[in-house]
Amino acid sequence: MSSRSRRGLSDMTSREPTATTPLDKTSETEPLAWKRARDLLDAGALAEAACFLGTVRPDGRPHSARIGAAWYDGNVYFQTGQQTRKARNLEVNPACTLSTSLTGIDLVFEGLAERITDGPTLEAVAAVWREGGWAAEVSRDGIVAPYNAPGTGPPPWQVYRVAAHTVFGVATAEPYGATRWQF
Repeated sequence: MSSRSRRGLSDMTSREPTATTPLDKTSETEPLAWKRARDLLDAGALAEAACFLGTVRPDGRPHSARIGAAWYDGNVYFQTGQQTRKARNLEVNPACTLSTSLTGIDLVFEGLAERITDGPTLEAVAAVWREGGWAAEVSRDGIVAPYNAPGTGPPPWQVYRVAAHTVFGVATAEPYGATRWQF
């Protein structure tokens, strides 16, 4: 991890759940600690992970797409082109899920997608993507890079924060369990 990343971690907001609920009703496992998920996220695990964004089409049908995500200041961020199906869905209904599988734990974030346009936050999130190997730069109220997914459309791409009210975690390594964290 670069010294820039280490400095950023100490500045990160440490959001803590307001409620923790174990979901495994068949055993006496303890709820998973939010720290387990947060430590992986703080260490940059999203840079290597496959992430999927779930949105709702205007007619109510679900839509899911693989996206690139970043963890910054206790929140998950993603980017997409203005004309993509996910961006058009979020324009009508900001409710979304973001799912990922990290080492030892699967996570699902539920919340609202909020478009981010302020320069300092865009620069901070672009820096996280650069540290993960994607050469993102701020341009106007979005980001640009030498490449992106083929269906994303022309840059600049819009950046969104998932304002998560609930996160589900299912451990895929010991200690096992399934937990809902509410924020």
